[in-house]
Amino acid sequence: MLEAKPGIEFVHVDSRLLLLNKPAGLLAVPGRGEDRQDSLSRRVQQLYPDALIVHRLDMATSGLMLMARGLEAQRALSKLFETRQIHKRYVAVVDGDLRPETPNTSNSRAWELIDLPIALDWPNRPLRIIESSHGKPSQTRWRVASFDPATNSTRVELEPLTGRSHQLRVHLKALGHPILGDMLYAPAEVSAKAPRLMLHASAIGFTHPASGELVQFEMKSDF
Repeated sequence: MLEAKPGIEFVHVDSRLLLLNKPAGLLAVPGRGEDRQDSLSRRVQQLYPDALIVHRLDMATSGLMLMARGLEAQRALSKLFETRQIHKRYVAVVDGDLRPETPNTSNSRAWELIDLPIALDWPNRPLRIIESSHGKPSQTRWRVASFDPATNSTRVELEPLTGRSHQLRVHLKALGHPILGDMLYAPAEVSAKAPRLMLHASAIGFTHPASGELVQFEMKSDF
């Protein structure tokens, strides 16, 4: 049995759910092999044995991750994910200048949409690619938060409308602006610009399965 380890930050705890701030570099769930058993879910389950997974974050991604307490709550929260009734927002820092060439003067921070299908890149799995004929529909809303001319990088806000694996990383690469520190999808020179993947799950909102009230949580990134 794994010993209890530090690194668990509880954002919210009640009888139906847990909300954690997952650090970058920690698996969300155990992987294959003895060296990949340490994970956020394992650590949480040592304290809350009824904690169950309802979604995941990539190992390299930090931020808000939701867990259910018990099967009934897991079914309710999973249904919300399936019907797109859980709203998530991320922040990322990408390479280059992503500001629109012709700013919208009426709303300089208008949302834009990436609508590109994503498929598993079988020869190079677990990587994903944009694939029009066999890819699954994938949509991401995004907008620019700020541009840093000193590093030639752009901070963006992201809202995934679908939940494909690696969706945000693949969509930003498709725009020609991969995320800094991305060892899977960015060129080596872009990956080397940050000590970690600059992607953070910053906000989540949903209807609480017990109270029926809309709850919203935010967690600032450390970058």
